[in-house]
Amino acid sequence: MKVSTKGRYAIRFLLDLARNSQGKPVRIKDVASRQEISDKYLEQVVSVLQKAGFVNSVRGPQGGYTLSRQPQEYTIGDILRLTEGNMAPVACLAEEDNVCQRAGQCSTLPLWKKLDDAIRGVIDTTTLADLIE
Repeated sequence: MKVSTKGRYAIRFLLDLARNSQGKPVRIKDVASRQEISDKYLEQVVSVLQKAGFVNSVRGPQGGYTLSRQPQEYTIGDILRLTEGNMAPVACLAEEDNVCQRAGQCSTLPLWKKLDDAIRGVIDTTTLADLIE
């Protein structure tokens, strides 16, 4: 499993909002500067977050972005699944039901399940609030 810059930047952006908003909108330009991320690329990441309802946008001279919920309500798993897609280490575990014809005789499936459980155990129990602390 490898997390792309899109996933990492989404987490960094949301963390920055959580740390710096104090109830006021935060401009992308300010976050990009603090996080040393390209404004243009960050705008693309924020667009995905906004469409999914993870952030609210405020227009105008004092505008910017705010979190749509409290930091403890965002799991890293939710953020990564939004930006990266399924986080399963192998395709056969990507769906609820494993439809692989070899599943019944696959010697490596228990290994992949353990790895998947470990990944989920970390990303689905870690929140933005945890990372802020």
